[in-house]
Amino acid sequence: MTEERLRRWRLLLGPSAEDVAQLGDDDQRRDGALTGLYGGGSDRGAGLGASSPQLHRWLGDVRKYFPTSVVQVMQRDAVEKLGLRQLLLEPELLQSVEPDVNLVSTLLQLSRAIPARTRDTAKAVVRKVVEDIEKRLKDRLVEAVRGAVDRSRRTRRPQLQDVDWATTIKANLKNYQPQHKTVIVEDLIGHRRRSRTAAMRDVILLVDQSGSMAESLVHAAVLGSALASIRSVSTRLVVFDTEVADLTDQLSDPVDLLFSAQLGGGTDINRAVAYAQTQVRRPTDTVIVIISDLYEGGSEAELQRRVRELVASGVTVVNLLALSDSGTPAYDHELAAKLSALGAPAFACTPDKFPELLAAALRKDDLTQWAESEGIATGR
Repeated sequence: MTEERLRRWRLLLGPSAEDVAQLGDDDQRRDGALTGLYGGGSDRGAGLGASSPQLHRWLGDVRKYFPTSVVQVMQRDAVEKLGLRQLLLEPELLQSVEPDVNLVSTLLQLSRAIPARTRDTAKAVVRKVVEDIEKRLKDRLVEAVRGAVDRSRRTRRPQLQDVDWATTIKANLKNYQPQHKTVIVEDLIGHRRRSRTAAMRDVILLVDQSGSMAESLVHAAVLGSALASIRSVSTRLVVFDTEVADLTDQLSDPVDLLFSAQLGGGTDINRAVAYAQTQVRRPTDTVIVIISDLYEGGSEAELQRRVRELVASGVTVVNLLALSDSGTPAYDHELAAKLSALGAPAFACTPDKFPELLAAALRKDDLTQWAESEGIATGR
């Protein structure tokens, strides 16, 4: 067995396998970081203790000796396995943590318990993750939504300043005159002019803020904020558990919005959908996205009745069982199937797919066919 393989086995097995290989200084620090969290042999269960200096050293070693993806897993294990929530409640420790969506989810669940001295640091951690998500998704979302909305407003009698010249030239290439080296334009294609204040589509995001939906809430806040920047779309973001809170006026700052949410508690989807019904002004131009695992604590019969009414009136209703990168979520399969049968399909959607999904909904495409073409699982 090669020396490198022996070294790896020694790190995997822990201090109880000291005779397998000798570790250098860096590997001893790696081994110490792993043992502090996961134990090893007779040392198993020793843990990190409650000492802040010890935790601070451990966090520093983890960041130094392991790649970011591993750091995030170890931090999450430290919070869940060893109950080290104090590392999220002390600013010095929090500054040492590698930010990710899971950490943000934990911070939001602890937000009511975070002391004043740590709150600014916690917000800085959340803001970094929010900005990372924005960099990854905002431009794609804006482009996809604008394209979907504008496509539905094409006209063949545009004013000169509204002509889409690229599309117009392509449509008239059949009229190319070789002798004159020019295209004779018979049909002008452009966009209908709209008032500066009139939105062309309404999007209502209903986001379940029960604890299991924390990661979805983070992504929904960022995507909702991006949507709010598009003048052709009127965006409303509503969070719910057994109560309903309209946070639309906070879409300009998704970090403040997230700290206004209150993760945990029960779930009353029917109550949230009832509120959404009151906000529908133009049914055929409205998309309602319910982001929930569909474990209904309210009236399931009333929820189905409301969804049936919304769909019949022309509203596009979509159920997202999760808006996260965590894979296929746990959800109520029976209710998902019932809502799908009513014309409100259910999907497990990653944030990267959301721009295209929303664009398809705004175009009123067949969403089930779209999901199948994209390899997205439907909740049936």
